[in-house]
Amino acid sequence: MSASLAILAVTVLVSLFAFSDRRLFDALAFEPFVVEARRDHHRFLTHALVHGDWMHLFVNMYVLHGFGPFVEGYLTGLTPLSGAWLFVLLYASAAVVACIPGYRRHRHDPGYRAVGASGAVSAVLFAHILIMPNAEVGLFLLPFGMPAAVFGALYLIYEGTMHRRGGDNVAHDAHLMGALHGVLFVAVLRPSLVPAFFGAMTELLPG
Repeated sequence: MSASLAILAVTVLVSLFAFSDRRLFDALAFEPFVVEARRDHHRFLTHALVHGDWMHLFVNMYVLHGFGPFVEGYLTGLTPLSGAWLFVLLYASAAVVACIPGYRRHRHDPGYRAVGASGAVSAVLFAHILIMPNAEVGLFLLPFGMPAAVFGALYLIYEGTMHRRGGDNVAHDAHLMGALHGVLFVAVLRPSLVPAFFGAMTELLPG
């Protein structure tokens, strides 16, 4: 089994258990106040294993399944580490990095809590976008496909707008941090992707 599918399977299993076991959910959720008070640093990572509801879980795992295997395959051969281990490092580090803005803002707020793999999944999605900017992306919510780079731009605009607006109980800053981390992670390993991406972007511009 590939690392991306193994992560998907573990996340689904843990999330399903946590749906019916509140103590497990509470032990794994990201709570900056608890991290600060008890030094529960495992929550930077374990929050990605639990989700708020079925739809939250489905959307994240749908995206992971759609883009994870390709990104894992691309990472194979870039370093002495296997593609599987690099993918685990990408995913786990993105989960941690995605929590940093929330931790800094809410570490003195006992009412703040966040769960879900969205930050880590955003990293996988944007790693794919950097690698294949012209690839057609067609998510289940869209009746049509579009170039990955265009989808990425629209995604960032939406997340940035919703983050500034606030009030919807979604950690949009985690999505943005995850996306940035995914791009940087792959760009460091293969710097030539950056000029190739901008070259592809010029092809997408009209005229």
